[in-house]
Amino acid sequence: MYFLPKMLSKLLTAASLLPALVMAQPKPAANALSAIKESDLKRDLYALSDDHFRGRQAGSLDELKASMWIAEQARAIGLKPLGDDGTFFQFFHLQRTRISETSRFIIGSRQLEYGRDALVITPAIASVDAPLVFVGKATPEELANVDLKGKAVAFEFSGNPTADMSFRRFMNATFQRKSAELIKAGAVAVLIVSDDRAQRVFETFGSALELGRYDLPGGPNTRVFAQAPAIWLPARALDWVKQPDQRFTNIVNVESFSYPSVNIIAKVEGTDPVLKNEYVLISTHQDHDGIRRAVAGDSIFNGADDNATGCAATLALMRAFAQKPGKRSALFVFHGAEERGLLGSRYYTAHPTVPLASIAGVLNLEMIGRNAPDSAALLGSQPPHRNSKELVEYALTANRMGPGFKLDTRWDRADHPEGWYFRSDHLPYARLNVPAICFTTLLHADYHTPKDEPDRIDLKKLAQVTRWAYLTGWAVANAPKKPAIDADFKLER
Repeated sequence: MYFLPKMLSKLLTAASLLPALVMAQPKPAANALSAIKESDLKRDLYALSDDHFRGRQAGSLDELKASMWIAEQARAIGLKPLGDDGTFFQFFHLQRTRISETSRFIIGSRQLEYGRDALVITPAIASVDAPLVFVGKATPEELANVDLKGKAVAFEFSGNPTADMSFRRFMNATFQRKSAELIKAGAVAVLIVSDDRAQRVFETFGSALELGRYDLPGGPNTRVFAQAPAIWLPARALDWVKQPDQRFTNIVNVESFSYPSVNIIAKVEGTDPVLKNEYVLISTHQDHDGIRRAVAGDSIFNGADDNATGCAATLALMRAFAQKPGKRSALFVFHGAEERGLLGSRYYTAHPTVPLASIAGVLNLEMIGRNAPDSAALLGSQPPHRNSKELVEYALTANRMGPGFKLDTRWDRADHPEGWYFRSDHLPYARLNVPAICFTTLLHADYHTPKDEPDRIDLKKLAQVTRWAYLTGWAVANAPKKPAIDADFKLER
């Protein structure tokens, strides 16, 4: 080969070195996406939403039993406990305030049975004995010539929700608004009679009010005021309140209880000697609504989508990160008592087991197995809810790389009537300027009903959302720096 021209000789020499040069280039870190299996998701979904756990109501033995089961899965997968005292658990107290059975509600000569015939919308210590006046649907015209001062005022609920607003949420908002207006006008009690639509809600969700309100000790829902009561009546009460010359009498007594709930906390340690002290936090919640008044013969609210899907996905993400850890550590938190007002996440952010400043990003999983197979939503993806553009970009890139969902951005808007952004466990973190987003496939007709069963979950979609969250978490776990907080982040409420 000595007779070749020098230039050709150099080219051949360079070509011979190409394989070595290619091998010398850094490769993207291999992930463990293949560890996420639909069969695992199905097994864990069906286990958690089985009648065995009786709906996993916060503050009950059923929630604790489900939490023990989750902790055992974490141990079997090989994760390290990061709760209190070397365990997977962080226990906390929740306080329940309810209307006592000693309370009395009487219309004319009819004594009402609490829970079946009457529900108090907000716990309030009150004693009322007043003339009862019925004002139809309480329109301005019907109220124009009625003296409400010193009266117990009854009206029939009416009205229609705006687009994208659930009827139940609209109904609750109407109850609060109209009650406040009538009390301001002088009513000493307000009685709201269900129409046919509100009656269906009374039968399905009324038992939640019967149970009372929950909060962390000293929280706003533990406070009870002496004020005019607002009382929700079933549709059959319309004939009762229409009778003339009646009095309404009530004595409302309130009682309070303390119950234990628990967060389950585990980690996979990162591989980088420095970055392993930072965390990508995978968040979800294990509780649901427990046993309530039966609907069509079923009294167990199993919460398959809400939120056994999020729990099954989080267990799958544990397996993936355990198989192939990222540079940063992966922290997994199952929050207790989410359904009672984000109590577990509120408690954890007030008593974190790692410094909040060390959390690179929170990826919250909330109801991820229903609705159209090609659609999903990312809460916290647009102002004013977006608190980290960089974290959102990781999630959007992961969606393009993975499932390619069409993202519904309406539910993340500040003017969306459901206020969905404010109703899951990413919120307490975001309020403390920890980068946080929420993966969800949004509400459906079976939300908080006994029909939220595992056989209604789209398992393929559940697997796709889980992989989307994994690719997002993997990117954050291996990024050179933590996602930055947006300088102008400020929630609208």
